[in-house]
Amino acid sequence: MRVDYFDYNLPEELIAQTPLEKRSDSRLMMLNRKSGSITHEKFYNIVNYLGKNDVLVLNDTKVVPSRIYGNKVDTNANIELLLLKETAKDVYECLVRPARRINIGTVIKFKDDFTATVLEKKEEGICVVKFNYKGIFLERLEEIGEMPLPPYIHEKLKDNSRYQTVYAKHVGSAAAPTAGFHFTKELLDTLVKNGVEILYVTLHVGLGTFRPVSVDNIEDHHMHSESYEMSEAVAKKLNLAKQMHKRIISVGTTSTRTLESIYSKYGCFKACKEDTNIFIYPGYEFKAIDGLITNFHLPKSTLIMLVSAFASRDIIINAYNEAVKEKYRFFSFGDAMFIY
Repeated sequence: MRVDYFDYNLPEELIAQTPLEKRSDSRLMMLNRKSGSITHEKFYNIVNYLGKNDVLVLNDTKVVPSRIYGNKVDTNANIELLLLKETAKDVYECLVRPARRINIGTVIKFKDDFTATVLEKKEEGICVVKFNYKGIFLERLEEIGEMPLPPYIHEKLKDNSRYQTVYAKHVGSAAAPTAGFHFTKELLDTLVKNGVEILYVTLHVGLGTFRPVSVDNIEDHHMHSESYEMSEAVAKKLNLAKQMHKRIISVGTTSTRTLESIYSKYGCFKACKEDTNIFIYPGYEFKAIDGLITNFHLPKSTLIMLVSAFASRDIIINAYNEAVKEKYRFFSFGDAMFIY
């Protein structure tokens, strides 16, 4: 299956550069995954489509201000690091730019008492580095780091909290689970009052989610692994929901990958803390979810392949073309789609 099959034409002006003032004022495309029928809504009206037969699963990961800039100690060359994943205490996999300037043993200085030493050099610009610092690591990152906004966003973010969900809790992501941006605390409270059960899983978003596909055939694409966690209490509630034939609706592709990874591996939901490199594209048979709330994704990305697997490629491309025609806002700070 060719990557080009998941391409569509997107005018650049439809790429949202800033978040809306109120999260839930975004638009919502309602897409029937069987018939392909489309209706247009405001996101806050999602309360009219969810009720006591529904379980909503959200990813409560929290984004680290993980883009940091330093200089090589020997040459003073500018180096940019994007922290992807902690592999041991103070040891991280990082995306390094420019990687050609880095070798094993290279020391990068961010401040006098904050440096990193390269331990290992991998493919695709990824290095393993050990940080050396005084104080508390996350506090030092807050001091010097920037939010890792995607490269298609050119505007400076005025409020870092807008690149977090309102329910972000567990620190560890290199990118936000953006489908959750549309929810406010008030909207979540209303859903609970309506009888919707809201549950949380954690997947720390890394390179696996947002890395571009650089091959022609999607079967040749390798997903980087990302860590996830599901608690015993959440697993029990989800298994009960399955038994009661409730709809399990995931918020975002990261929640989806977590749920499908666990259900595919164990044949049920199970408390676990593991890694996944699951790659979902058309032909995949969904086992865990019945609905998906998501944003509009980049052409030829693994994310548009995932939603194409949940509906169909033709239904999704038709919906995206309709969204372009209706001037929806696209990508991280853009509008939402509910595939049901």
